[in-house]
Amino acid sequence: MADPLSVLLLARLSRGSLNSCPQMQFLQRWENLDRFIPNRSAMDFDFAHYMLTQRGKGKENQSVVRSQSKEAYLKLLAETFNMNSSRILAFKNKPPTPVKLIPDEFYSSAHQSKPSKPLRRIPQTPERTLDAPDIIDDFCLNLMDWGSSNVLALALQNTVYLWDASNGSASELVTVDDENGPVTSVSWAADGQYIAIGLNSSDVQLWDSTANRLLRTLRGGHQSRVGSLDWKNHILTTGGMDGQIINNDVRVHSHIVATFRGHRQEVCGLKWSTSGQQLASGGNDNLLYIWDRSMASMHSRSQWLHRLEDHTAAVKALAWCPFQHNLLASGGGGSDCCIKFWNTHTGACLNSVDTGSQVCALLWNKNERELLSSHGFMQNQLTLWMYPSMVKIAELTGHTSRVLFMAQSPDGRTVATAAGDETLKFWNAFGTPEVRKAAPKAERPGPFPHIRRIR
Repeated sequence: MADPLSVLLLARLSRGSLNSCPQMQFLQRWENLDRFIPNRSAMDFDFAHYMLTQRGKGKENQSVVRSQSKEAYLKLLAETFNMNSSRILAFKNKPPTPVKLIPDEFYSSAHQSKPSKPLRRIPQTPERTLDAPDIIDDFCLNLMDWGSSNVLALALQNTVYLWDASNGSASELVTVDDENGPVTSVSWAADGQYIAIGLNSSDVQLWDSTANRLLRTLRGGHQSRVGSLDWKNHILTTGGMDGQIINNDVRVHSHIVATFRGHRQEVCGLKWSTSGQQLASGGNDNLLYIWDRSMASMHSRSQWLHRLEDHTAAVKALAWCPFQHNLLASGGGGSDCCIKFWNTHTGACLNSVDTGSQVCALLWNKNERELLSSHGFMQNQLTLWMYPSMVKIAELTGHTSRVLFMAQSPDGRTVATAAGDETLKFWNAFGTPEVRKAAPKAERPGPFPHIRRIR
């Protein structure tokens, strides 16, 4: 074992020689290169030598009992000479805190997330319930529509009633005779004044609701009842039990301007897209067709754009998405129970959701990304879905029979439902739309804004 005095002398000589070395003096200038390399200049070699050689000698003889005064003296001596530390190597200081180029307050304000909207409370009971006696419980008919003038039309057997939502008054528009009745479909034109009425006799009547006057009757197109109607400007599209779909120009005498043939059974649903370029039709043959307006022809059989066979039951519920023009939702009947979403440009099925019950009608929320569906057996409920996750937001129950018909108020807030239990209910399903503040109008610069005016 080496002599302690020689070890101490060697340590002092090595420290002095290193300090006099030019290369080491250069390196010592960089005090913060790496804090994990021991710093010789910060180390006490005397203390290190003591810790390595002398500290453990006291433990070799366990039989020696030190007095309390001796222990106190040694403790005071250790505190005086900073000998309580067990560290032998000394390291450099921690690196300085890096300077942030972007202050925290600026970053937090620039990237602050938008406050989330409060959860909307959806009433579980209808706002109003009216009687709908003798309503026809038929899946393929379309007996209710809500016009832009805030008037709801409802067909009960041979009579069409109008209910004004602004004042709650009800009136009778027309009662057809038994030879032509019952009424099998109703549809308002975009102006909310004129209404089309499909009949069991295959005729279609056009009425002026304000004057309570029959304008004309469209004949010769279908061979049996007309259960589906939809408008596109001055074109009234009709779908019949004969499987035919006919475009009627209501302005001209020869009203048939195009015919779509594809369905082998009754046409249950018809919906024009918001752009008016595509028409969706669903039938009792479990088929869904997408037709293009440019391909319609009066003299030849119009070819469909897409023929979709994914549903396994009758397709009546159709709804075009208001915020994505090529997105269509469709619903299948009792043996299908699915809501499917389609890209109508490509014909691809984007998603399919099994609802567990017959899908009778579909409505999109005009103000939020939500979809409302009405159902049949077993619960006869309304289900509000979040799109595109299709998470259930709410289920509204109250009808005791399948909810065959749904219509939405012009402001998008209220939904009317009619069911085979002979009741008409009004639900606040979509909530009150937010009133957006109009942006202040900027002053329009004059024709020569760079020239100062003389006042």
